[in-house]
Parts: sequence; structure tokens; C-alpha cells
Amino acid sequence: MSKKILAEIEHLRGELQRHEYLYYVMAQPEISDQEFDLLMKKLEKLEAQYPQYQSPDSPTRRVGGTPLEGFQTVPHQVPMLSIGNTYSEGEVREFHNRTVKGLGEPNPEYIVQPKVDGVAISLLYHNGIFEQAITRGDGQQGDDVTQNIRTIRSLPLKLHGTALPSFLDIRGEVFMPTSAFLRMNQEREDKGLPPFANPRNATAGALKLLNPNEVAKRPLDLFIHTLGKIEGMDFKTDMALFEAMQQWGLKIVPGCALATSLEELFGLITDWDRKRHELEFEVDGLVIKVNRLTQRDTLGSTTKSPRWVIAYKFAAEEAITVLKQIELSIGRTGAVTPRAILEPVHLAGTTIRHATLHNFDEIKRRDLREGDTVVIQKGGEIIPKVIRVILEKRPPQSQEFQPEMICPSCQSELVREQDEVAYRCINLSCMVQLKRRIQHFVSRNAMDIEGIGEMLVEALVQNQLVTHLSDLYHIKKEQLVSLERMGEKSAQNVLDGIETSKQRPAHRLIFAIGIRHVGSHLANVLMRGRRSIWDLQMLDEEQLAQIEEVGPTVAQRVYQFFHEEHNIEELKRLEAAGLTFTQEVKEEEAQPRAFTGKTFVVTGTLATLSRNDAKAMIEAQGGRAAGSVSKKTDFVLVGADPGSKYVKALELGIPILTEDEFKRLAESR
Repeated sequence: MSKKILAEIEHLRGELQRHEYLYYVMAQPEISDQEFDLLMKKLEKLEAQYPQYQSPDSPTRRVGGTPLEGFQTVPHQVPMLSIGNTYSEGEVREFHNRTVKGLGEPNPEYIVQPKVDGVAISLLYHNGIFEQAITRGDGQQGDDVTQNIRTIRSLPLKLHGTALPSFLDIRGEVFMPTSAFLRMNQEREDKGLPPFANPRNATAGALKLLNPNEVAKRPLDLFIHTLGKIEGMDFKTDMALFEAMQQWGLKIVPGCALATSLEELFGLITDWDRKRHELEFEVDGLVIKVNRLTQRDTLGSTTKSPRWVIAYKFAAEEAITVLKQIELSIGRTGAVTPRAILEPVHLAGTTIRHATLHNFDEIKRRDLREGDTVVIQKGGEIIPKVIRVILEKRPPQSQEFQPEMICPSCQSELVREQDEVAYRCINLSCMVQLKRRIQHFVSRNAMDIEGIGEMLVEALVQNQLVTHLSDLYHIKKEQLVSLERMGEKSAQNVLDGIETSKQRPAHRLIFAIGIRHVGSHLANVLMRGRRSIWDLQMLDEEQLAQIEEVGPTVAQRVYQFFHEEHNIEELKRLEAAGLTFTQEVKEEEAQPRAFTGKTFVVTGTLATLSRNDAKAMIEAQGGRAAGSVSKKTDFVLVGADPGSKYVKALELGIPILTEDEFKRLAESR
């Protein structure tokens, strides 16, 4: 029986790894998201039932689940040196001349790659299994961010194929795709949170989060660009290694090309300077590397950077235009944010008409005024922003910007809560907010109602067919057909989508109704172990705050939502319309498990369990596996040759468990 179970688990892992590669690396999915989720749930269930078959390369291990106590600093096996920068063709020529002199070779071959503007990372694989991820740090040592990097779907936890190196240290760049970054910033603004300045800052901030579950909600991706060290296999060139790494399932920086002369090199620079804006990720230049690996050894490194590589940085692109007007924009949660209406100007391959101004405090700090001549730049090549005012061109009649503190949609007075920067419209009948709320409600991760796009939402609200979310469930076919560009077939598709959405699970509805600060993950957390959405109404703020991952701010928002009369009335209308408010609670969720609420620390070498196996058992029984001992630790599981954690546990009087005692305790329920 055990062999059959193990075979099924390994089959599921192989299928999930293959589908992750097809979706996240090749962009050629073979199955739907729902089918993928069903496979993942089946594997999760089997691994929970049979923790002895847990494996670090399993797709279920992408999200660590347990918040980190802090990042451990670890040394790089090969230093992550910085790359020298050049800003002109003359400096590229100087690099080429130094390379020719160092090699005694008149025409060295170069490999040219887009320089992804992300966060540098070192990835370690042993026998094809992903083991560790380390940030650049000071080049000699960096932070161990393995659990956070595991959340990136395009990263294979197990390399493909059988011909693999025994050890691989590769360097890459963690980044956010442009479209995903813009969506994330819009969601932050809708929630009244400040937007990130650019994708690189957002990426760096994500990797510093101590909770991998939170990292998993950030749209991170990863490209591989350089070899650090390899054992068990030999390659003559970087290009040959790249081809092998692609076969292993790694996602390589796209657009790599070879140049065998300065003329070809300058041609590639010219081409990329023109087409870089077409990419779906940020680039700030090109990386030029000697292709032959033995020649890199010959050239060597200085104390700061390798001699065989240089970065050609594109010039920053700016434009001068006029700030015609500062207008207010409102999101679905009522948060009002200012933006600049600009005299149209061409910048970085696009015509810019708007720019972000972040908030009213920022406008005041920089003294931005309507009519100012300003310099704009695309922050991180993506979001246009005003970087400075040309004061000598300021009109003599200009006046300091004094925003009228009323909603641009419904004319209600704006309010500013003590703990927030943003001003907010709190009128629930505000038309613009209603449109944003409907768009969120029908979105893919919420109720996933196909056929209801932005134009239809506009028409439904303008024609007063929908004044509350619940009105969606009472729309008639003839009402839809009467709308412009809506035929009978399209109308029926919309109605079918609305009807299907009634079957979405309760936690999806919690996310869809738009409680401030409650994303899809927290909605799931709030519903965990509860039989009905109405159970949340029975909890006070203190009880809500005690739910793992919730905290006082979210608890306050949830409590306020469930004690607002208009919200309760809307929930009742949604329930009466047939939406799912209840769920079956698994026995293990409804009843305390052996380790529910307990924090464990594992130290030393266990006889029959790996450390990952032990942590999996802890989590399967409702416990938490921490990385360091503190007063909040309930048990320390000790194996052979324990270290300082064991000593600290003795000092604090924390109960010590042997492996046998641990297993008996796990089986006590």
C-alpha cells in the first residue's frame, strides 16, 4: 500500500511541476486553473495524511506557511561581485580593448543580455533539488530568503531531466512583470495604501517580508542570467550553459544574443535602446559578457568586479511638459488620490498624458501647482511621475494648490482617518465607488463572473440597473439586451456567469464584498474552521485579532464591516439571492489537533525524520515551526548534536522533546 501511495504522490508532483513549467515559464498552459488547483489539493491531502513522504521539492512547499523569525546571514560560495557600468559607446570600446589585451585575442565573442532591473539572487541546487536562495548582501554574504523565493512559480524546485550537475550555483534577478505591478499598485490605491514607486522597490520590499504567505501574494518572477559555480558537468560557453539550463526548466533572461565584433555589439545596443519599451519587465541597460568560460578565468576579477563583464546603462529618459490640472481619482474603497493632467508629451516610446502625484501631502511638500512647467520621468520605466518643477517658468499668477475636500463623484465631504495618509469618501451610494466595487466583485479571484467587463459595469450603473452588488442577481435578460452592444447571446452568457457565481465558496464572497485590507488570502484565513459567514459577526475585535495573520488593523475593519447596518442588509440580500454563505468544516479544522496553537523549534539531527519532515508534521497537526527559541516557544524537538537553541531552551525552562516523545505527542489525538 505504501509503495502505491508514494507512486501516486510522485506522479502528482511530476504533473504539477510540468504544468507549472508550461504555465509560468513557457506560457503554454495545457489545463485550466481549476484543474491545476484540484491536482494541488489532492497532493496536499496525501502529503498531510502521509507526512513521511514529504519532500522539499514538492510543489506544495512553495509557500512556507510559517512566518520567519528573521533572516539568517550566510556566506556565498562564490562572491557576488558588482558589475562595472558604462554609459557611452566610447566606454564600451575601452572595455573591448581591455578584453582583447587581456586575452591576446582580437575578436572575443560576447553574449549580450537585457539587464533586468530587479533584485539579485543566488540560487543553489544539489543533485537537481532547489536548496537555498541568498540575496547579494555585501557580495561576500547575504540573507537566506529561501522560503520567500520558493513562492515564485517559475522557479523549479526540482530541475528537469536526468543529466544534471551535482551542484549548481546560479545567479538571477527577481522582478515584477509590468502589468502585474500596475495591477498591484491599483489594488493598493483602492485600499488607501500608498503605491510602490517602481517594480524594483516593490520586489525588494517583498523579499524582506518575514511571512512567506504574504510574499506569495506579490506577483514576483525570476530570470536566470549568470553562472556562479557548477560541479559534475562542464560547459565551454555561457550560451551552451543557457541552452542546458532551459532544458532543466529554468527561466533564462530572454533576448540573449552573440556578438563577434564591436560593430555587432553596437548594433545590438542600438536595437535594444529602441525596443526595450516593448518588454514586459524593466530593463535599465544591457549586460555584455565574454561568452567563453575559460576566457573568463583568464581575465579574472578585481576586488570589486569581474573583468569579463560590463553593464551598458541606457540614458534616463525625461521630458518637459505642462501640468495642466490636478484632478482627484476615487477607488472602490473611497480612497481619493490626486493625479496630474499633463500636456501630452512623448516619452519612452509612449505618449504621456497623466502622472501620479501620490497624495496631497506630497503635492504640498513639493509645491506643485497647476500651470507649472515640469520635468517628468517614467518611474522604473513604467509609471510616469513628476520629478521637479522648473520654477523660472512658473506663471506669475500661479497659486498654491488647495484641493476642495469633496468627492469628485458624489460631492460628499472627504474624511481623513487618523492612521491614514489618504482622504476618503464614505458615502456608500457614491457612483464611482459602486463601479469599482462591482468590478472587484466580478473579478477572477472574487466571484469570477465572465462577461461583465468595465463597459458593461458602466452601463449597468448609468442605467440604474445595479445600485447594490446584490442587484446583479436580479437582472433580467431583457434589461441586458436593451443595453448598447449587448445581444441575446452575450446577455445569456452574462446571466449564466452570474448564476454560476452563486456556487463560489464562502471565502471568495468575503473577498468579493470588499472589506478594507482583506485580500483573497486573509478572506480564506477568516473563514477557516467556520461554518457560516455570519460566524464572523459573532466575534469581537479582540477575538478577530487573535486569528493568526489577522492583527488589530484588519480585525477593526472586519468588526466595523459586520456591525454596519447597510452592510448587514446587503449581506442578507446576497444570501437571499442564493450565494454560498456556509461551508463544510473538516473534522481536523473543527476540532483542535495535537499541536494546535503550539510553537516548536527543531534542533540537531533526528534519527528517522528530516528537519523538513518534522516541520511538516508540526504544521499538519496545527502547530507552528519557528526558527529560533524565545519565551513564546512551547517545545523544542532535539536530535543528535543540538546547538545553541538547545542551550537557550534549557535556560528558559522550555520543555525538551526527544524524537520518540514528539511522535507520541503527535499521535495523542
